[in-house]
Amino acid sequence: MNYENINLTKSMYTNSSKSFSQLLEELDPSSEYAGTELEGMDAYQRQLKRFDIKVCGKDSDMVQKFFAASESSVLFPEYVRRAVKQGMSEIVNVEDIAAAVTVIPGIDYRSINASISSTISTEIAENGTISSSPVTTKSSLVDLKKYGSMLVASYESLKFQRIDIFTVALKRIGAGIAMQQLNDAVSIIKSGDTGSNSAGVVNVTTANTVTYDDILTVWAALQPYEMNTMIVSKDVMQLLLAIEEFKNPLTGLNFQGTGKLSTPLGAKLICSNSLPEKTFIALDKNYSLEMVVSNDVSVEYDKLIDCQTERTAITSTVGFSKIFADASKVLSLATA
Repeated sequence: MNYENINLTKSMYTNSSKSFSQLLEELDPSSEYAGTELEGMDAYQRQLKRFDIKVCGKDSDMVQKFFAASESSVLFPEYVRRAVKQGMSEIVNVEDIAAAVTVIPGIDYRSINASISSTISTEIAENGTISSSPVTTKSSLVDLKKYGSMLVASYESLKFQRIDIFTVALKRIGAGIAMQQLNDAVSIIKSGDTGSNSAGVVNVTTANTVTYDDILTVWAALQPYEMNTMIVSKDVMQLLLAIEEFKNPLTGLNFQGTGKLSTPLGAKLICSNSLPEKTFIALDKNYSLEMVVSNDVSVEYDKLIDCQTERTAITSTVGFSKIFADASKVLSLATA
């Protein structure tokens, strides 16, 4: 089969328009393996099979297995990148609260300002006026930030470790990056990015607590958007979970089965340390935020291939832009 004959080189990481995995897929398309025992694997996973590298489970190999041959060592940076990405998605996948994810080749990007009326009529009377829906380019660039961590470990200390335990450490790095990105995303949703598109504030009935009626008030205020996501501070999370409606057995079953919390209204519930106490945000994730990705997850491939793991940077460069200001609402419990 073709996957056994691909020449793996360090230069495969230097293509600015395609990732290592994308290049592998071009050289070894997964579609050609339909109906074979390798169906369901991507091109990278077939390379792991080629060199008999087991990366998970109780029988996973030691890290040094990647470096048994010069070509198999080329697979190591992609393994690190995938493990970090896995950690980013397991805690909270920031892409899940973005209406759109825009991948850009550089660092300069202008998003849009959308001001489409929620009362657009589908019927226009004879000689009637058609309502306008202005969509313009923002005057300022999206603020892209680099998030990351420095992997500090000598190859000598890693080579005899099982790959699956090293994966745990890499996933934790990814989780940290994802939480940093979530904090910035929440800040943009709450305060906006132009000085004039912050989320509207909804008044509550009782200070310092939250009731089911408060949730319904926010739900109504968000119309015609759908309240499908709630981002809350830690103390508000505790208050919400004490509400009788949140003790619904189906809510508990969903948490036990998926590890994801949802509200009685079906909204996904996310806890964020970046929110001040007694605050939660309700939003329609389909219209509120754009995530701009300049660099998904990048590792210093040359160092990793050459076993120079002592100080290896793992980074991700992204930014966020508010799309519809009225697609999110903030409820503060500090005052009533």
